[in-house]
Amino acid sequence: MDNWRKSSYSGPDDGNACVEIANSPTHTAVRDSKTPTTGTLTFPTPTFTTFLEALKKDQHPCP
Repeated sequence: MDNWRKSSYSGPDDGNACVEIANSPTHTAVRDSKTPTTGTLTFPTPTFTTFLEALKKDQHPCP
């Protein structure tokens, strides 16, 4: 996969301190932007989508 992209929340100062993702028709890959050659995690796209939706639903301020 060579269409890696960072979150728009990365910011200019620590823009390399985040994860990057890349999509294919069937999978989503995740890697550390600070060390992109050390490895990736790859998930079936439906599984990764479900994970992101769960994160979005559970966004609330910490007590």
